[in-house]
Amino acid sequence: MRITELLSPQRIVLGAKVADKAAAIHTMTALLDDGGCLRDAARYEREVLDREAQGSTGVGGGVAIPHAKSAGVAKPALAAMTLCEDLDYGALDGAPVRLLFQIAVPDTDANLHVAVLADLARLLMDPDFCTQLLEAKTPEEFLQVIADRETPAAAGQPAAREPEKGPCQVLAVTACPMGVAHTFMAAEALERQAAAMGISLKVETNGADGPRNVLTPAEIDAAGCIVVAADRTVDLNRFAGKPVLIVPVAEALRHPEALLRRAVSGGVPVMNINPNDETFFPPLSASRDNLRSRGQHVYAHLMNGINHMVPFVTGGGILIALGYFLDRANVGNITFGSGTSLSWLVTLVGQLAFRMMYPIMAGFVASAMAGPAALLPGMMGGFLAYQGVTIGPESTWISSGFWGAILAGFVSGWLIRGLRKLFSRFPAGLDPLKTTLLYPVLGLTLISLFMVVLINPPLGQFNDWLYQCLESMRGGSRMVLGAVLGGMMAVDFGGPVNKAAYLFGTVTLAAGQERFMAAVMLGGMVPPFGVALACTLFPRRFTKTERHSSLMNYLLGASFVTEGALPFALRDPLRVIPSCMVGSALAGALSMLFGCGVPAPHGGLYLLPLAERPWLLLVALAAGSVVTAGLLALLKAPVPDNE
Repeated sequence: MRITELLSPQRIVLGAKVADKAAAIHTMTALLDDGGCLRDAARYEREVLDREAQGSTGVGGGVAIPHAKSAGVAKPALAAMTLCEDLDYGALDGAPVRLLFQIAVPDTDANLHVAVLADLARLLMDPDFCTQLLEAKTPEEFLQVIADRETPAAAGQPAAREPEKGPCQVLAVTACPMGVAHTFMAAEALERQAAAMGISLKVETNGADGPRNVLTPAEIDAAGCIVVAADRTVDLNRFAGKPVLIVPVAEALRHPEALLRRAVSGGVPVMNINPNDETFFPPLSASRDNLRSRGQHVYAHLMNGINHMVPFVTGGGILIALGYFLDRANVGNITFGSGTSLSWLVTLVGQLAFRMMYPIMAGFVASAMAGPAALLPGMMGGFLAYQGVTIGPESTWISSGFWGAILAGFVSGWLIRGLRKLFSRFPAGLDPLKTTLLYPVLGLTLISLFMVVLINPPLGQFNDWLYQCLESMRGGSRMVLGAVLGGMMAVDFGGPVNKAAYLFGTVTLAAGQERFMAAVMLGGMVPPFGVALACTLFPRRFTKTERHSSLMNYLLGASFVTEGALPFALRDPLRVIPSCMVGSALAGALSMLFGCGVPAPHGGLYLLPLAERPWLLLVALAAGSVVTAGLLALLKAPVPDNE
C-alpha cells in the first residue's frame, strides 16, 4: 500500500508546537480519530506509547515514526506533523526531531505496519526529501512531495535502476531489537552509501515479519565480506569461513561509509564457526566498546532462558495446586496430595514440571550464548542447581536454586565458547568428533565441577544460615516472624532466600504448625497478585507486554507460583522487589495476627476450603496485594509521560 493512499491533507499539521513526545503523539492521534480512522482512540494512543516505552521510534536525522498495530484502529492510516521547534525525542542519533509520521494499523493486518515502516524509512533516509517536507507550505504541497517521490517517472525523474547482475562485493544483514524501523533504516543507509561509493551490495533485513531479501548460499560464497549490523539474534552459521564484520545496528545508521570502507579493505578477519554448530547471536566482542550493547546481549540471553522457563512454572504450579484440591478429603494425612490415583498423577506431573524449570532456564541461556552445543552443560548445570549435592547424611540442603541456575547457564555458554576457540585449530575432519564427543563430555564435566565445588556449597551454607536465623526467632513475636517469612518469599522469587523461608514453613508444618506455612504461602502469593493488580489499576506504569503477561499472574498468584512476578522484577528490580517485599511482609504479619493456617505446603487459593480462618486469610492477601500495587504506582514513572 502506497504512502499517499494512507495519508490525506486533513491528517497533516505543519509548523506545530508541542511540549513533549507524548503531546505530539496525542495531537496526531486526534488527527487520526477526527478522520474516522480509529474506533478506540484512547486504546490506540496507549499502545503507541507502549511501543515508545520499548524503544524510541526516533529513527535519526530529525525524524520519528511512532506506530502501533491496535484493535483500536478501524482502518490503516497515517498522520504527519512538522514542528516549528526542535523536540527532544530520545532518537537513536540523539538529534532533535522536526518531522513525524504516525502509523495506525488494525491488529487484523499481520505485517502492514512493517511494510509501511519500511517504505517510510527508505524515503526518509534522503535528507533532501525531508527538507522538502519541512519546507512545504500547505498539507497539499506536503502530500505532493511524497507523491512525486513514490512515482519518480511521473515527476520527470529517472526511474529506479535495475539491480546489478553478478556477485556482490559486500553482503549485509540488519536487525534491530524490535525488527521494525531501525532495521530498514540501516539497510537503506548502507544501500545509499554503497551506491555512492560504487560498491555492489545486497542487504538482508531481519524484520518483525521475518527475513526479506534473504542472502543465498551462492551469494555468500561469492561475496568478499559480510556486514552484520544487529542488536538481536542473527543466524551466523551460514557465514562460516567468510570475512564477517559484526557491529551494532546503530553503526550502520551513523557511519555507513566507514563501515563499508572497512568491509572492502581486505582486513576483516574470517569468522571461525563450526559448520555443525548453530551460532545465532553476535558475540559480545562485536561491541566491546559499547557497555550498553553488552548489557543488552546479557539481558537477551537471560530472557531467552526465562521465557522458556515460564511455561514450566505456570503449568507445574497449577497442576500441583489442582492435585491438592482434588485430594482435599485426605487433608491431614501423610499421603495428602496423592491419596487418589487422579490426585497422585496430577500432583506428580506438576512436581516433575517444576523440577524442570531450572534446567530449562539454564539450558536456554547457554544455548542463546553458544548454540545447541551449550544446551547439555546448561541444562545439567541447572539441574545440579535445583538438585544440589548430598555430601553427607546431615547435609542435604545445598541447592543453589534460581541464582545457581543463572550462573550455570552463563558459565556453560562461556565454557562452550572457550572450547570452540580452543579446538578451532583442529583439522576440519575432526569437526564431528568435537560436536559428538568433546563438547558434551568436557562441557558436562567442567560445569559439574563448577556447580558442585564452587556454587552449591556456599549457597547451600547460606540457605542453612538463613534457616537457623528463622529458627532462632520462633520464641519471639509471631507477627515479626510472619513479616520476615512473608518478606523473604519476595526477595528473589524462587532463589535461596525464598527457598529458605519455604523450607522453614514446610518443616514447621510437619510439626503441626500450620500458621507459619500460611504466612509463607501468602508471602509467595502477594508478588504475582500485586504486580497483576498494579497493571490493572495503573496501566500507564507498565508496557503493553507487561500488561498482557500480568493477566496470567492472577492465576499464578492463586496457585502460589511466586515466579510469576520474576519477569517484572528482572526488568525493574529496584522498584518491583521492595514493593513486593513490603506487601508480602504485611500479608505474613496479618496472617499471624489473625491466626490463619493452611494444611499443605502448596496449593494457594485451592486450599481455601481447607484453611483455618479462610476469610481472614483472604483479607491478609488482599491487604498485601493492594500495598504492593500502590507502592508500584508510586515508585514507577508512567511509561512514558501521561500513558
